[in-house]
Parts: sequence; structure tokens; C-alpha cells
Amino acid sequence: MPSSVSTPEELVTGQRMDVEEFLSRCEKLPELERAELIEGVVYVPSPLSLEHASYDFQINGWLAHYKLATPGLQGGSAGTWRMLDSAPQPDTYLRILPARGGQSGQKGPYAAGAPELVVEVCVTSAKLDLGPKLRLYQKAGVQEYITVEVPEKRIVWRVLEAGAYVAQELPADGIFRSRIFPGLWLDVAAYWADDDAKMQAALDAGLATEEHQRFVARLKLA
Repeated sequence: MPSSVSTPEELVTGQRMDVEEFLSRCEKLPELERAELIEGVVYVPSPLSLEHASYDFQINGWLAHYKLATPGLQGGSAGTWRMLDSAPQPDTYLRILPARGGQSGQKGPYAAGAPELVVEVCVTSAKLDLGPKLRLYQKAGVQEYITVEVPEKRIVWRVLEAGAYVAQELPADGIFRSRIFPGLWLDVAAYWADDDAKMQAALDAGLATEEHQRFVARLKLA
């Protein structure tokens, strides 16, 4: 006698569907940890390498420390977002909570809209991160988009200006400074050298600025 239990359809890179079908199928495949829908196309990445995981961990620690010093923010890794007609899973994101004036929200179990900051670590995913994902984040309104381009040992920090991303020049002191999150400073050379103490010193210097203190005060008043 044939079984009445149907087997959920697998998701395969290159399939085309809308976001509702994509999320419905993902929810029937709980063992599937990573899958994205970008501009109507499914992407199921290969397992993450040790190199990717290591550089991602550094970014997560940097953002987590900033969040601890800045009430009213929320961060995450590889969470699914309902973003326009897509469902990306940013490697890392930082957002201002909606109750504190942030631009994103929530729909069902998923974050919705666009976080203020997204970071993607590009090892084997550069074509996606610098093409369809960049277009999506730009159109959706992600205010700052950072790509950690591992093969080139390059970090590109983009800021949304008049609806288009503009890559920022690295200052002479080698420290990127966020426009959206005052005090979020990244020492690029220390990052690539895995020098946690130097990365921490740069971030602590940013957190000690008057700009960061004013930002914290604004978030408390929102």
C-alpha cells in the first residue's frame, strides 16, 4: 500500500520561484540550514570552509562588542530576511531595533525589510555577493554594505548615497568608520593579521567618542 506521506521537494541552486513558495519549502526542510532566494533565483551554498568561518567569527565578535556598548541594536548571523521579493541570509547584520527608530521590522518568524548594516564574507560566494546580492541590498535600502573579499585580502565598505552604493576610501590611518553607527571603527590591517588586541583598541577608541555617546542618547530617547 503506497504511503500517504509526501516527501518535501528539495531546493536546488538555479530554481526559480517566488518568496512565498521558497519560504514554504524551506519550512518543510528543517535540516536545510542555508538557502537563499535572490531576485527569484534559489541559491544553496556549499558547506562553509574553515577560512570563511574564521573570518566571519572575527566580524561577529567585532559587531557583538559594539552592540554591547550600544543599547537598542540587534545583530545576527545567517538569519533569513524577507527583503523585497527575496529571502537572503546575510553572513552578519546589525540593525537598529524598530522601537528605537530602525528601518526594518518583522513578518512572521522572519526579519523584514533591510537592516542598516550587512557584512558578507566572500570566499567562494563573491559572484553572488558582488552581483545579485549587492543589487538587492542596494535596492532594499541597506545603508552600509561591507564585503570581506578573502582571496584579495580586501575589505570594501559601501555607503548608500542617493540610492546607490559608494565605496569608501580607506583613511590614512587604516581605520574604517561607520556613518550609520557612530563609533563602529574597524582597523583593517589588524583584521587581516588576526590581531584581536589591535582591533579591540580601535573599536574602543570609537566607543569613547562623543559621537557614539550622542548616538546612544538618541537611541534611548527613541
